[in-house]
Formats: sequence, structure tokens, C-alpha cells
Amino acid sequence: MDKIKHCASFEAKEQNLKKTIYLIILILILAIGAFCILKHNALTLEANQNIPETAKIADEPRDRYELVEIADGSTFGELMSQAGISPGLANEIYEAALAECDLAKIKAGHSLELTFDKISDEFKELVYKMDSEDELAVNCKSNSNENATGTDESAYFFEAKVRPINYEVKIAAKEGEVKTSMYEAALENNIDERAIIELANAFQWTIDFAMDPRVGDKFKFIYEERYLNGEYQMPGKILAGQYINDGKTYQVYYFEENENNIGYFDENGNSVQKIFLKAPVAFKYISSGFTTGARYIEAFNIYTGHRAVDYAAPYGTPIRAVGDGTVIFAAYNGSYGNMISIRHNGAYTTNYGHMSRFAVKKGAKVKQGDVIGYIGSTGLSTGPHLHYEMVKNNVKINPLKEVLPPGEAIKEENQARFFAEIKKRQEELGA
Repeated sequence: MDKIKHCASFEAKEQNLKKTIYLIILILILAIGAFCILKHNALTLEANQNIPETAKIADEPRDRYELVEIADGSTFGELMSQAGISPGLANEIYEAALAECDLAKIKAGHSLELTFDKISDEFKELVYKMDSEDELAVNCKSNSNENATGTDESAYFFEAKVRPINYEVKIAAKEGEVKTSMYEAALENNIDERAIIELANAFQWTIDFAMDPRVGDKFKFIYEERYLNGEYQMPGKILAGQYINDGKTYQVYYFEENENNIGYFDENGNSVQKIFLKAPVAFKYISSGFTTGARYIEAFNIYTGHRAVDYAAPYGTPIRAVGDGTVIFAAYNGSYGNMISIRHNGAYTTNYGHMSRFAVKKGAKVKQGDVIGYIGSTGLSTGPHLHYEMVKNNVKINPLKEVLPPGEAIKEENQARFFAEIKKRQEELGA
């Protein structure tokens, strides 16, 4: 009997030992499993932390963006229809924008940028770049009216505004040497031709780039380059420029003294923006200089004094008023053909002959740079060109050599700021 009890006790102990072993094994298995899970989660978290932000963003849903190019002859309604916008919605967008911009007059070569909601794919925004500086934005906004529903017209409204284009701006420096012309020098040095035209505009009161340049002249300038979405778009402002003409150095610096005196100044703080432009048309079209001697015109077999400057250019090239003034004559005038005269003040008058047509009438007030007419070949003329005269106190003078006073200089209290600001530009120019 004792022997039987002893065996039963032994078996019970054995079973308890087995249970204990099984329990220990189970605990070890669970511990190892938990460790593996924790390790996996830690590795996953670390991997996620190492993913670039751009990759994380890429996984998120985004608004749909569509670029609609405006072709010649395209209408706003047609383009919106092509983009999947209903005629009714397109009309609402048009009406909302009308106070800021007439979308019926969209320009070929521009584009409409449309944004649609990432979830509902409903229209959110239209952007139209009106010019190089400003863009129209029409946004669809939810109405805060609590009674409005998604199907009610009152559930949303449109907001239109004109805003500056948000370019990324980089500063660039370019230079070149004149061998034939400044324009050709720019192309040889891989300079955006729009930038070289802006440089000429900054110097347009000081240098006549058709008559003054000499072989060996050098130029250097600092300007803004504008980018959108990482792509170069166009040049911006000329910030500083230097032109060495026949050994003489000219400098211009962009400066904003106050809201009433913004523009270009020389190294001494004098405004380079004078009462007259050096030329009434683009510099590259000037063909012959001023002369007080006789000039033979073969086509008419006559000699004539030529107290003027001729600007050869294609028919229809715009002609600019060189200064503010009043149009005192706009009609046909014998050998001058279609002619305009502008009285600028008590001393100066300028005359513009051989026009194909007029852009202003007698009595009109014009500002410097306004288009007053277009180049032609009317009157005593052998080809399309502008005959340009400057009259001072009733005597014809050489407009290329007339020395004109500078514009408003930097005020004394602002000179320290001006000189401090241009110092870096001067170092970059080597001025």
C-alpha cells in the first residue's frame, strides 16, 4: 500500500515538473515573440524616420493640377470646356473675375492653371498670368452660411484678386565686350537678350547704343533671374550696370529712395532719368547720325541739309515720345510726310517725320515713352525710317550731343543708405 502511494506521489511530481517546464518554455516563446515584434516595430519606425519628407508627401493624396495652354484664336469658354468645366461653372468664374480681369481677352501664348480638389475633384482655383508681374487668381470658397447645403448655389462663392507672381529670384552677373554691337556681344556671351534690352533701358537716358558704342567697349551688369517651379522664366530688374564707352565709364544703380523716387542713379546719387530719352525707337534700328553738312539723296537727285537723326526700322515700328509734353502738330507736312511735333517746355520741341500713321492727335498730353505713331515712308523718303529733330529756342540742334540736367538726386538724409547699398554692387562690378 505504501509502495502504491509512493508511485502516485512520484507521478504527480513528474507531471508538475512537466507543467513547469512547459510553462517556462511557453514564457520563453512568448518573450522571444514579444522581442521580435518590438524589434520589428523599432526597425519600421527607424525606416520611416529615414524616409525623405518629399517621399512621405508623395504618398498623401494631392490636388489635381491641370495646365491649359492658350492657343491663337482660343476662347475662355472653349478652354474651360476642354478642361471638364461645365458652361455654367465657367460663366460663374468669368463673372467673378470680371472686376479684375476680362477673361474674354485672354492672350495667346499664356496659360490657365486649374486646380481640382484631391478628394471630390471639384474645381478649386484658376490662375491666369496677366503679364510678367501679376496674375489673376479665382478661388472657390465654402460659404459659412449654416443653412447652405452642397447642392445649393449659396454653398460656395468665388473670390477673385490680382496678386504679384511669386517668383524665386536669383542674382546673376554677366559681362561682355563689343565687337560689332552690344546685342551681338550679349548673344556671344550666352546672355538672355531680354536682359540686355533691360540693360539698354537702364542706360537709355545716358547712352545711344547705336551711335555711341565703339569696338572694344565693355559692359558688366548685375540683375535678377526669375524662376517658377525651379525653371528659369525671365530676367527681372537690372540692379547695377557699368558700360565703358570709348574709355569713359558710365554706371547705373537701382535704388528705392521712397515711393516717389524709385529708379536708376549714378555713382554719385544723381538720377540718370533725364527729361529726354536718347532715342525715340529701339537702339538697334538707328542708321545714320547727325550732320550739318549737305546730304545727297540719290532717289530724288537733290542735296539737303540734314539737321536730324534717322532711325531705320520696319514699317509699323512704334515711335516713342522722348519726353513729356503736348502734341502741337499731327498732320501731313510736305517733305516730312506724316509728322508730329511735341512741345516739351518753353525751350524744347521735338519733331517726328515720315510716319505711316499716328497714335495721338493734336492737343494730346503725352508722357515720356508713350507711343505717338509708327514708322513709315511718307513724304520725301526712300524707305521706312523716322526723321527725328530736336529744336531748342527755335534752332535745330544735335539731339545726340545735347547735355541735359539729371533728374532728382538722392536727398542728403538718404545718401548714407544709398552709398552703403551700392558699395557691394560696385565691388561686384569692379567699379
